[in-house]
Amino acid sequence: MKRYLYSLPQEIKFLNNIFFFLLCSCAFVAQSQTIIKGKISENKTNEAIPFVNVTILGTTQGVQSDVNGNFMITVKEYGSGKIQFSSVGYRNEIKSFKKDITQTIVIRLTSTTQNLSEVVVKGKKDKYRNKDNPAVALIRKVIDHKDDNRKEGLDYYQYEKYEKLQLDLSNIDDAYKNKKIFKNFQFIFDNLDTAKLTGKVSLPLYLKETVSDVYFRKSPREEKSYIKGEKKVGLEQFLDNNGMGAYLNRMYEDVNIYDNNISLLSQQFISPISPLSPTFYRFVILDTLQHDGVKCINLGFSPRNQADFAFVGTMYVAMDSSYAVRRIKMGVPKNINLNFVMGMEIEQEFQPTANKFSMLAKDEIIVEFNLFKTENSRGVIGKRAVSYRNYKLNNPIDNEYFKPIQKNVLTENAYVRDESFWNEARHQQLSRVETNIYQMADSIQKVPAFKRAMKIAGLFLFGYSEFGTFEIGPVNTFYSFNPVEGFRLRLGGRTMAKLNPRLYFETYMAYGFKDERWKGFGALTYNLGKNSIYEFPNNYLRVSYQDEVRIPGQELQFIQEDNFLLSFKRGVNDKMTYNKVLRVDYRKESRSGISYEIGLKNLSQEAAGSLTFQKVGKLDGIVITDKTVTSTELSFNLRFAPNEQFYQGKNYRIPIINKYPIFQARYTLGIANILNSGYNFHNITLRANKRFFISPIGFTDVTAEGGRIFGKVPYPLLMIHRANQSYSYQLESYNLMNFLEFVSDQYAGLFVDHYFNGFFFNKIPLVKKLKLREIITFKALYGSLSDKNNPNLNPDLYKFPTNEEGQLLTHSLNNGPYMEASIGIGNILKFFRVDLVKRLSYLDNPQVSEYGIRGRFKMDF
Repeated sequence: MKRYLYSLPQEIKFLNNIFFFLLCSCAFVAQSQTIIKGKISENKTNEAIPFVNVTILGTTQGVQSDVNGNFMITVKEYGSGKIQFSSVGYRNEIKSFKKDITQTIVIRLTSTTQNLSEVVVKGKKDKYRNKDNPAVALIRKVIDHKDDNRKEGLDYYQYEKYEKLQLDLSNIDDAYKNKKIFKNFQFIFDNLDTAKLTGKVSLPLYLKETVSDVYFRKSPREEKSYIKGEKKVGLEQFLDNNGMGAYLNRMYEDVNIYDNNISLLSQQFISPISPLSPTFYRFVILDTLQHDGVKCINLGFSPRNQADFAFVGTMYVAMDSSYAVRRIKMGVPKNINLNFVMGMEIEQEFQPTANKFSMLAKDEIIVEFNLFKTENSRGVIGKRAVSYRNYKLNNPIDNEYFKPIQKNVLTENAYVRDESFWNEARHQQLSRVETNIYQMADSIQKVPAFKRAMKIAGLFLFGYSEFGTFEIGPVNTFYSFNPVEGFRLRLGGRTMAKLNPRLYFETYMAYGFKDERWKGFGALTYNLGKNSIYEFPNNYLRVSYQDEVRIPGQELQFIQEDNFLLSFKRGVNDKMTYNKVLRVDYRKESRSGISYEIGLKNLSQEAAGSLTFQKVGKLDGIVITDKTVTSTELSFNLRFAPNEQFYQGKNYRIPIINKYPIFQARYTLGIANILNSGYNFHNITLRANKRFFISPIGFTDVTAEGGRIFGKVPYPLLMIHRANQSYSYQLESYNLMNFLEFVSDQYAGLFVDHYFNGFFFNKIPLVKKLKLREIITFKALYGSLSDKNNPNLNPDLYKFPTNEEGQLLTHSLNNGPYMEASIGIGNILKFFRVDLVKRLSYLDNPQVSEYGIRGRFKMDF
């Protein structure tokens, strides 16, 4: 790998600095600003003081320090030129500041004894108590009244929602701008800005705007969002822009402070208003104040364990008997078990409507992402700003609005709205910097150096490289090896939409130097939809032919079987088949979540390696060896995945997991006497999977499946259960099962994976600094083989494979379920997971292991 990296042109260095951040997440030169930041601590103990009020004297401008005593304020009104620090239980401190520069100051406050008998502002952990704590009594009042204050308690509501999502490359300095790799890109630095969260100079790179009408009905419960307009920077020819937007929407979900758990960054955080919050949070009363004419108490909160998925911040609680939250500002502790996040700020404002019910008026989330989590390295700042207006509460809504199955309904022409629409639809106009992001995105794509850089990125990040109207790849399949083919070379590619947006051609050729045999694949797809076949939703007709080697019982997720890394396998895996497959498929998807696929397949399986297709003759009892097994199958696959979203890669889709279940049903009809097929049968399989969030102890992924074959078929056409003999941990395969070890004609399987997200490790001194996460899994497979499909009772069926000693290698599950369990440690160095897997049954089968170590690469927040 290194020899290729050393020879790359300057464009790959550009990608290292910009393109990576486009995936994880282009006016005027920023004017000089006055930025004050620093840390506030106690004078004697040097301990950080949270929730200190920081104000510019003579103005209304101010902020509060976070749980670690840190603060930052961008001065817009200078007032007296002095800044004040105040907190209950401490003497006020006043400092002068300089204008038009960024400055850091250290503040030490001296404690007083006044009012300390009423509230606990700061103390050691062993002195904090919930009992007789007025702050805890107050939060219990908020919890008791939450159902009265949450908007979901209303019978109906509707409003207009305007959302703006932006990504900036942060920490841009002169040395960075003057690098040679940016020689042809200097115009992008004409659009610099200053990040609100960090005060660092940032470069805007991505902007997405959405305006929609939201309708809610309590009974039966339904919520629909009609997207009237959506606009974003266009990098579609290089990135899956729709998938990128979907991924960002999953990361930046709507925050409902009244929910018990809050989803952010694909994680679940326990809410400070959850009934469990007094157990997991500390609360302090900071101040009493007037907010929008209502007397409020400023309540501070922070997690008892700084590594847990919980928030730190303050909320204004109305003291008008409603105990409603009128304002909340919160973030995450510095030591939270959260990857790549340097800082987070969530701010919400609630305002009373005509009937005095408080509804969300402003919602803003800012997150700074950094791969190395160091102050001087560059990262990405993501900002989501939402505003709400035109509330209508408890006015009955026509049932027509709730008829669509999908939650988010895309209205006609939503993607092609003109500027006059946006000038009227925006709740606030874009700044000059934001406006120029669209222009910069168009300009940068016209630079030849950028195009070359994106081609290189396509090869290394997606596996494909563009050559005119054709793409070569995927690169990770160019070389591999296995016991049957030996050393294997492969080369292929496909046409692109710019050649013909309706017709797509895909092909590859491969050659094995041990079996001295050519393999290949060709597919012609006719696109019936308006978008690319590599975008959701699909609507296409495809004809394909493949001549390839395959391991029976190996089914992989998001990866090709001839991937180089999967060449390394444990045990003996020389039982394969040469498959010749002719297929005709029609696929139709919809945004409602319902999709279906109709297929006709002719499959010819030829035994390869040490695998044989042998049976006993009916008349003379002589063993007969057949070369191939041929079947013709008509199939129908139905899938329901409500509100499902993807990041669409070049080779496969990466599902963005949410809280909704996914259901699948498949029916296959085997037809004899067509294209040399010799078997009539019916095959029905059902499958369901769902993620269950169990905050604060993580989440559980559950998959249940089952199936049955009606008819008499040889073992290559039975259900060959998914095995894994690689050293990679496969989520929905049996990791200590051998290939072709078990077959059934009826079965039920269960996969359970629970991710604790560091719930236990976070409580162990020193260990918690490693940010490790615990995982436990259990997998069970029940199955049976009917007498008519048992070769021991039917000599005319192919005998199960055996090893050199004559021991059976393929078995039924008639003697009980196959089970395995594992204990894993995830988030090792933020990218790696290791599992100790134990096989719990069928330990006497030949060539099996009771224990195994498996690894998996995975990047999580």
